[in-house]
Amino acid sequence: MNLPAHVRLVEVGPRDGLQNEARVIAVADKVRLVDDLGDAGLGAIEVGSFVSPRWVPQMAGSAEVFAAIRRAPGVTYSALTPNLQGFEQAMAAGVREVAVFAAASEAFSQRNINCSIAASLQRFEPVLHAARAQGVAVRGYVSCVLGCPYEGEIDPQQVAAVAGQLYDMGCYEISLGDTIGVGTAGSTRHLLEVVARRVPRAQLAGHFHDTYGQALANVYASLLEGIAVFDSSVAGLGGCPYAKGATGNLASEDLVYLLHGLGIHTGIDLPLLAAAGQRISAVLERRNGSRVGQALHGNAL
Repeated sequence: MNLPAHVRLVEVGPRDGLQNEARVIAVADKVRLVDDLGDAGLGAIEVGSFVSPRWVPQMAGSAEVFAAIRRAPGVTYSALTPNLQGFEQAMAAGVREVAVFAAASEAFSQRNINCSIAASLQRFEPVLHAARAQGVAVRGYVSCVLGCPYEGEIDPQQVAAVAGQLYDMGCYEISLGDTIGVGTAGSTRHLLEVVARRVPRAQLAGHFHDTYGQALANVYASLLEGIAVFDSSVAGLGGCPYAKGATGNLASEDLVYLLHGLGIHTGIDLPLLAAAGQRISAVLERRNGSRVGQALHGNAL
C-alpha cells in the first residue's frame, strides 16, 4: 500500500465555509480566522470571493479581509473569481492565486450560475488569459462530480471532459467536488481512474462533503489512487445553497487527524487548528462540526 508521504490541504473555510452563513460576520472575525489558520500551518487558504454581493452577500467584504490579514511567508491566500471583473478586483486586492468553478451537471450549472457548462467555461477564458499575462496561478473547481441534486448520478466521463477542459485552459490543479456528499469509496476510486486518463493525478485534488458520513472514507480511497491534495473546511463549515440536505465540507481537523494517523506529513499543528475551529464556531454560535474539535474542546455551542 503506497500512500503519499506528504499531503497538501487547501483550507476553504473562510470562503466556502462562511459564504452561506445567514448572519453577517464581521471583517475582524474573518481576518482572525484566516490568521489563525495561517498560524496553524495551513499553506493554502481560500480567503474570499469576488462575486456580486447581490448573489453572495457574505463575501462582500473580501477586499477588506485581504487588506487586513497577516500574510505569512510561504502561505498562498487565494480567492474565487468567476469572471474578469472579479479577477480585476482580486488583483487590486493583492491576490496572487485565483480559482474558477464549473459543474459536471448541466442542471446544476443552470441553477447555480444561470448558464450551461460550455458557456461557463467560455466566461473563464478572459480570466485565464489575464492571469497568464500577470503570472497569477489559477485553480479549477468541478462540482457535482459524484452526484447532482437535480440529475442524480453523474457519468465520470462527463467529469473528465469538464476537468480536462479546465486543465487545457491553464488551471494548474483541478479540485473534484462531491457537492452533495453522496460519493462512496468505490465510486470515488472509479471516478479518479476515469478522470486521471484525462488529467494527471498530480494535478487533481479531492473536495468532499460529509452528507452521508463518507468524506474520510473517500479521502482514503483517493489516497490509494495517488491523490495528495484535499480541500477541507475548519470546523466542518459550509454547505451548498443549491443542494438540499448537503452538509458542510469535510472538517480540516478530522482530515488532519486521519492523515497524521497514517504517518502522512501535513505541516499542520492540530491543536492550533482545532482551537481556530472552536473560536469561529463560538463566533457563529453554532456547534463545532468537527468530530476531532468536539473531542478536544467539548460539544458545547
